[in-house]
Amino acid sequence: MRTRRCHQIFNKATSRDNTLKRFLEDATRLTDNFLDVCNKDVPKGPSKDKLSMSHDFVVFKRLVSNPNFSPIVVPLQSSMTVTLPSGAGSHHDHNPFPGSLACIIGFEDTVDVLQSLQKPKKITIKGSDGKTYTMMCKPKDDLRKDSRTMEFNALVNKCLRKDPESRRRQLHIRTYAVIPLNEECGLLEWVQNTHGLRNILTKIYKEKNMYTRGAEVKKLIDRAGNKLEDKVRVFLNEILPRHPSVFHEWFLKTFPNPTSWYMSRLAYCRTSAVMCMVGYILGLGDRHGENILFDAKCGDCVHVDFNCLFKKGETFDCPERVPFRLTHNIVNAMGPLGCEGDFRRSCEVTLRLLRNQCDSLLTVLRTFIYDPLVEWQKTRGRELLAEASKNKETGEVTNEEGVKILKDIEKRFKGFEGSNRIMIPLSIEGHVHYLINEATSAENLSRMYIGWAPYL
Repeated sequence: MRTRRCHQIFNKATSRDNTLKRFLEDATRLTDNFLDVCNKDVPKGPSKDKLSMSHDFVVFKRLVSNPNFSPIVVPLQSSMTVTLPSGAGSHHDHNPFPGSLACIIGFEDTVDVLQSLQKPKKITIKGSDGKTYTMMCKPKDDLRKDSRTMEFNALVNKCLRKDPESRRRQLHIRTYAVIPLNEECGLLEWVQNTHGLRNILTKIYKEKNMYTRGAEVKKLIDRAGNKLEDKVRVFLNEILPRHPSVFHEWFLKTFPNPTSWYMSRLAYCRTSAVMCMVGYILGLGDRHGENILFDAKCGDCVHVDFNCLFKKGETFDCPERVPFRLTHNIVNAMGPLGCEGDFRRSCEVTLRLLRNQCDSLLTVLRTFIYDPLVEWQKTRGRELLAEASKNKETGEVTNEEGVKILKDIEKRFKGFEGSNRIMIPLSIEGHVHYLINEATSAENLSRMYIGWAPYL
């Protein structure tokens, strides 16, 4: 009897091991096929904006259509969010992940090729729940830093949900799944119903016959020369009059109902405020019109592309001057009070929470120092690689540049900013006031790179 029981346990363990082995093999093959989609060469030409799963990725389609293919969850942000037990008592039966998760059972045949430099592919996954999910396969871009930043944003969201003031205002960051496949490719969850700021403004300007080409704007900037006074004069008197504030019209057209318009504008102000403060702390740059999206269902502001971190923008040939994007279109769409209303108050609530949670947030950021993927190890080449060397006595890995950047982040957390030479930290209100002034300064905006479009 005991021998039979031992055989049953052995067979059960062997079966479980075989199932796990098959699952890992299927997951590896799935990853390899996703990489094939990312790296698929697309011939140049206006007609080459679509591919076919059944024609261009036959092996991929056959793999997922196999009835013996292991159930692999659709990689969505909601599927990978861990939940903690809410009540007291025994939590041994708590499931930290959402129930009834959708698994991959197939793909839509059409694969859209986006017309950007890296030619990312937009695919549609069929879920076991009968729904479809859109993902973007992005090549030639290291998404590991984006993934880390998204984890940081998720932690900030948890802090915002715990704070009564921020919870009352429903302050949050819109997050999405980022799945690095290797050092150069990855998957991004497609944020549905969103439109880029530049596309929104360009469309409205064209409808009003007020669109000005970038080449014309560049001529005006070049004519101004290198003197700051001339740059500011041309920016205020010649460039801005050609680009009046029109972003508020998008809210009127998209949300015709008065209640939905008011709620969408509130959501826009509050989500923008949270990302402005978090982006400032992280030194997030490259906030041009394609990297800021707006949800046409609720008005939320959604930021994408977190590759330019830790004030990397200040090292560009044309250094970035502003802490976040707060151009005249952004401000005027907030209502009659502009950034003096709900936006400023939401900034203060967010910054106070970030300052209170400084230690726990710095603990997460501190891992960047020892991470070989971080961008500062590429900016100065072999010099920084030599700095990140191993100390023979203690065995500790050091990174002088990383430690310096972390100290700068800590100063921003605590309010040491600007020309504060006596090193007295700014108050929350004073800190927000300083940042808003810097972001809206005509002197700073007039010196920004033309591709950032400070006039929009």
